[in-house]
Amino acid sequence: MKKITNEKKRNLIQLAAAVLINGYAAGFRKGTIFTGKSKAVCVPVLNCYSCPGALGACPIGSLQSLLSGYHTRIPFYVLGTLMLFGVLLGRVVCGFLCPFGWIQDLLYKIPVKKGNVPKKADRYLRYLKYVVLFLLVILLPVVIRDEFGFGTTWFCKYVCPAGTLGAGLPLLAGNVGLRQSIGALFGWKLTVLIMIVILSVMIYRPFCKYLCPLGAFYSFFNKFSFYRLAVDKERCVDCKACERACKMGVEVTKEINSPECIRCGACMDACPKNCIHKERLSKGKKG
Repeated sequence: MKKITNEKKRNLIQLAAAVLINGYAAGFRKGTIFTGKSKAVCVPVLNCYSCPGALGACPIGSLQSLLSGYHTRIPFYVLGTLMLFGVLLGRVVCGFLCPFGWIQDLLYKIPVKKGNVPKKADRYLRYLKYVVLFLLVILLPVVIRDEFGFGTTWFCKYVCPAGTLGAGLPLLAGNVGLRQSIGALFGWKLTVLIMIVILSVMIYRPFCKYLCPLGAFYSFFNKFSFYRLAVDKERCVDCKACERACKMGVEVTKEINSPECIRCGACMDACPKNCIHKERLSKGKKG
């Protein structure tokens, strides 16, 4: 019987997560957003609060809203939620649960010639997501205020392609009034989304690699999260098949729990000796 690959398992989990997180189907039909009690709960992934189907709140949006309010509040609940998922899963959240990550995976499956970012440029571009996290998500909402004392949710307002795709476009499609009021800002956001979509067809997960502040946050936990990967050095023949299979550019045999690893399992599927395994506990128990 043919073994189901990690990629197929992951695709099913990604689909289930996207449906679960955006389960308010009536919102897409009515062009409205869900306002039930679950909207006070942060989901662990990038998923716009204003998406018609969203049943919870986006952690990045919530973080910025609290920091940019008239009275800046330390977002203990949001940070606690993110740290919990970071400690338990690390960037498994990116690889298995994030709807926008799944969209990028699907776009990359389109059969066109793929491109590669030069290694030197790629190495420096990877730091950009940390700049986005600290500058647009944390610093600017706190420091720059309007005449009434309120800050701006910079990342959500000017960058987030997930918000444009999941909230902006569906709401515009279902609301004539909104379509009549769009301006240059939405044009800019739509341009960002189109650029990410085009790049995602040619380059694997460009948003996750270079721009996502949530991926940057979870990457800090990859080395010591409860869910980790390990290479059996005694069985490894150093064929590098795992590294050739890794679309995130991780040097698997050198640093398998790299901050860039999204735990997709491609390296496990590619290894001819089955020497890559999961470690779910700090004691190193094999999965």
